[in-house]
Amino acid sequence: MANETDINRIKELTEILNHASRVYYQEGREIMPNIDYDRYYDELLELEAKTGFRLANSPSQNVGYEIISELPKERHEKPMLSLDKTKSPDELISWLNGKRGVLSWKLDGITCVVTYENGSLVKAVTRGNGEIGEVVTPNARYFDNLPGSIAFKGKLIIRGEAVISYSDFDKINDEIEDTAARYKNPRNLCSGSVRQLDPTVTAGRHVKLIIFTLVSAEGTAEHPEVPDFNNSFSAQYDWLQEQGFEVVEHIYTDASTLKADIESYKAKIPDYDIPSDGLVLAYEDIAYGESLGRTAKFPRNSIAFKWQDETAETSLRYIDWSASRTGLINPVAVFDPVELEGTTVSRASVHNVSIVEELELGEGDRITVYKANMIIPQISDNLTRSGKINIPSTCPVCGGKTEVRRDSNAALLYCLNDKCPAKQLKSFELMVSRNALNIDGLSAKTLEKLIGEGFIHEYADLFELGRYRDQIAELEGFGTKSADNFIQAADKASNTDLYRLIYGLGIPGVGLAGAKLITAHFNNDLGRIMDADHEELKSIDGVGPVLADNFTAFFSDAENRRITLDLAARLKFNEVQAANEEQVFKGKIFVITGDLKHFNNRREAQDLIERLGGKATGSVSAKTSYLINNDILSSSSKNKMAKQYGIPIISEDEFISMLPEEVRNV
Repeated sequence: MANETDINRIKELTEILNHASRVYYQEGREIMPNIDYDRYYDELLELEAKTGFRLANSPSQNVGYEIISELPKERHEKPMLSLDKTKSPDELISWLNGKRGVLSWKLDGITCVVTYENGSLVKAVTRGNGEIGEVVTPNARYFDNLPGSIAFKGKLIIRGEAVISYSDFDKINDEIEDTAARYKNPRNLCSGSVRQLDPTVTAGRHVKLIIFTLVSAEGTAEHPEVPDFNNSFSAQYDWLQEQGFEVVEHIYTDASTLKADIESYKAKIPDYDIPSDGLVLAYEDIAYGESLGRTAKFPRNSIAFKWQDETAETSLRYIDWSASRTGLINPVAVFDPVELEGTTVSRASVHNVSIVEELELGEGDRITVYKANMIIPQISDNLTRSGKINIPSTCPVCGGKTEVRRDSNAALLYCLNDKCPAKQLKSFELMVSRNALNIDGLSAKTLEKLIGEGFIHEYADLFELGRYRDQIAELEGFGTKSADNFIQAADKASNTDLYRLIYGLGIPGVGLAGAKLITAHFNNDLGRIMDADHEELKSIDGVGPVLADNFTAFFSDAENRRITLDLAARLKFNEVQAANEEQVFKGKIFVITGDLKHFNNRREAQDLIERLGGKATGSVSAKTSYLINNDILSSSSKNKMAKQYGIPIISEDEFISMLPEEVRNV
């Protein structure tokens, strides 16, 4: 009989698990280790079986993410169930029950049901919550490998996993200049790509659909012929491949070879380009598998195999509290190095204060660690549980006060200082950007880590990373090479132009062109620039009263002046000769488009225009003087706009002919 304690625990576990699932599927965040989720889930199943009590929204009865987009919805003809799982090869052998099986990858993407009629793709629906999915047919037509038409003219329904390969994921991220806008992982990018409201976005994402199940193949009045699969699961795969579909990589197996087959898949993981989180074993005998029926949540004709996590015992050295841009301070366990899955690890995220407390962590405790999905180091247990870790009352980055807040069932630690450097990530991103100091390799993610670890407090610290070389090298995902690259990039960037520093300070309204105007006016004298008054700034052609207000307000702040001078002390500014060149472009506005053949890039040509008194902008307007385009007859929007305004379109050679002779001959 159910008791109140068990029922309350069921309610608590349901809330914890549902919250973790929502955060994972909808926001791409993990708020607890996989091992804890599995432990809570197994406990919930036990209590539900024991008491007979189950909430309507129990995760034991619901699968997949809740639909939150504006895409059309459609109910599946048959519920799309998740798979039961195991980490034990012996359990898989027992599950086979002497039968032959088909072993394949368990892909980590977005499951879709695709329908063909009369040889044509007519519908694609996501798995959704298992009962209702989202209609993504227009997007599916842009999947890289999905046929638009096939030879089979009956009605075909198949299921597959929409995925983006690791290599395509890296290419897409590399093309995004704003590092803060880069995607977290292939699964999140794939989810957003498949569920786009604009199919043209999907087209550029290289989504592939890899088929793992043939749901049905039916004849029609016009085309009554249906394939004969001879009750063979693998024959279905062969036939689907003949139709032009990409089928999940698979092999035939039985009790005598299963363990070796699992090991062969495991060996492929480092080089496998498609995201996966385990294997799937299905019965080769279709009729036998279907005869077993299903549970409320799982079909009985297939089962998932999750990799058995390799664990190691070690000693906890301390908890490193790492601040983030949101103010959240994340606990990271630092322990004696151990070998896991072929690599040495010495750090693991503990996620939040609740887990620190639940594990009763203390310096010197004996802990066991593992790699979730063979990738992410995490703590599985604390063997000694001294509970000696104190939650910090001050931020490790700025020293400001901290506060523990409750988010559902998780206790989270936050820094309360709005001026904490960890919260000023955008300002550091600007300072290291290409048009500012141009420190190569310091992405938003890297900056956030280095700031959170306390290695960077202000701009000057970007050039003092050598002091922390060994600590940086020990950070997860970095290493000695990364640490040396950061230091070398900063050293290279320390030779720069003063206008780049002024631009990088992020003074409201002061763009690159404004920074150049101001530094040139004051002959690159930082002292004069910082002491500039409102009236003198306004006297500079191109500097208005608002910009002048912002500029003087910035340098009237003593802390801003100190930070600027500290940074300048670590830099060597390039000498700038007095401008004695003829200002032939004074009052002229240029726009540059298309490929260049004489200049290395547009920035080089724009710098020359500005040096000679002109301005270079990115878009054509009625005020534009010239559009530079080597393809004068192009039908581009900029050419059309220039013709509409009667603006001369000149080639690069014509532009060069306009330069003073002394400049043209350099």
